[in-house]
Amino acid sequence: MSLDRKTTALKQLQGHMWRAAYATGHIKGEIFEDVVPAIRKWREAGMKVYIYSSGSIEAQKLLFGYSTEGDILELFDGHFDTKIGPKVESESYRRIAASIGCTTTNILFLTDVPREANAAEEADTHVAVVIRPGNAGLTDDEKSYYSLISSFTELFLPSST
Repeated sequence: MSLDRKTTALKQLQGHMWRAAYATGHIKGEIFEDVVPAIRKWREAGMKVYIYSSGSIEAQKLLFGYSTEGDILELFDGHFDTKIGPKVESESYRRIAASIGCTTTNILFLTDVPREANAAEEADTHVAVVIRPGNAGLTDDEKSYYSLISSFTELFLPSST
């Protein structure tokens, strides 16, 4: 764990350990204030929203079920973790697309990790790199190559009026 390995077994163990802490209110999943309104708007527009995280599905459900915004699990159509494949391998994104019944070209993948962005792009998935406080910095080349956002509000659909 000190090496921050994203192995499935370690992430599952982490999920089990967190369950008690979330359920007792000792910890809450921190959600940026722009996230919930953006997801609600996307869902109102008929879009589906999935989570693909190196955290186990159980850990994801705890984070979003016991978040600073309350229980927001109903905002998500499904969850994926490293059981579908590593986030740095393009085949994982193809498996997700097949699982949800769409093409990779109909998916927008948001990440703060350039290696994940590369893998998603290799699978013909649209990508935006999210710049948030606490994220690792990007190189100048990465900053000029990727579509960068600092808020989910930057992804709102154009108004139909």
